[in-house]
Amino acid sequence: MNRTQRAWRVLEAVPDPEIPVVSIRELGILREINELDGELEVVITPTYSGCPAMGQIEDDVRAALAANDLSAKIVTRLAPAWTTDWIDEAARQKLRDFGISPPHTVPPANVVRFARPTASAPVSVPCPHCGSTDTTETSHFSSTACKALYKCLHCLEPFDYFKPY
Repeated sequence: MNRTQRAWRVLEAVPDPEIPVVSIRELGILREINELDGELEVVITPTYSGCPAMGQIEDDVRAALAANDLSAKIVTRLAPAWTTDWIDEAARQKLRDFGISPPHTVPPANVVRFARPTASAPVSVPCPHCGSTDTTETSHFSSTACKALYKCLHCLEPFDYFKPY
């Protein structure tokens, strides 16, 4: 196994510091690992440009690599911008199991949207606890800016919803 493959294996297990049930790879934050002129380069993309967890993610990547006798240059890449479409299906299920409703899929960038959903066609956010879509947003921002706070009107439990980007 070469160094790049070893690095992928090591970083596969690095959890997201804000949602520790999913890894940075499962969330799509870990984008690339390259070997350039004998040096590893790890490319990460924040979930949004002001994400306060990026410093911690960089530290966690360095620590995981160092614990396995590897080192790398960490590069934060903002383009293309992170999208919730990069969250894999296994991570979406882990989010549900953890009590966070995963994001809806965002249409591709080349799809033109002429109108937002109307009151007659709202986007339904299913409750991760009971599955009901009888839910309401109580705050557009939750524990992090990338999530909104919802309440299920069926089971009355509050839950986070990972907003689509």
